[in-house]
Amino acid sequence: MMQLIRAVLDRWAFWALGSSALMLAIAHAFETFGGYAPCTLCLRAREVYWVAGSLALIAIVVCKLPRGARWRGLFNAALALVFAVGVAVAVYHAGAEWKWWPGPTTCASTGAGVSTEAMTDLLGGAKIRPPACDEAAWVFLGLSMAGWNALISLKLTIYSAWAALRDRRRP
Repeated sequence: MMQLIRAVLDRWAFWALGSSALMLAIAHAFETFGGYAPCTLCLRAREVYWVAGSLALIAIVVCKLPRGARWRGLFNAALALVFAVGVAVAVYHAGAEWKWWPGPTTCASTGAGVSTEAMTDLLGGAKIRPPACDEAAWVFLGLSMAGWNALISLKLTIYSAWAALRDRRRP
C-alpha cells in the first residue's frame, strides 16, 4: 500500500491534473445529462478545479525542464493551497444548504444552459426558479454534491500537502 502511495506522490501533479479534470467532467455531466443547473457556489467550485488543473499542468511542464524538479515541492504546496480553497468553498456551500449560515445574496444561475422549452415557458408567463445555493439539488448517502466536493477537496489537499512535505525532505 505504501508503495502505491509513494508512486502517487512522486507524480502528484499528474494526479492533481487528472482529479481536477475528472471533477470538472462530473460537474458538466450532472449539468448536461442530469439537468442540474449550477448555482453561484457550484460555479466557484469549478473555478477552483480549473485553477488547480492549470497549476498542475504548469507544474508538469516546469518540472520536466532542466533543474525544474527543484520547483516540484513549491508547486505541490501551491496545489494544497488551491485545494484548501476548494474545501472552504464546498464547506460554505454545504453549510448554506443545511441552513447553518446564509448563502451569498447573488446565489442564482446566470441562465447558462437554459433550454428552448424553458425559455418558451418563461415567455409564456411561467415562473422559472434559478438554482439556489441553499437547496441541495442532489443527495447521495446523506451528502449533497457540495458535501462530496468538500470531502474530495479535503483528500486532494492532504495529498498535495503530503507530496509537498515529501519533496521538501528530499535532497
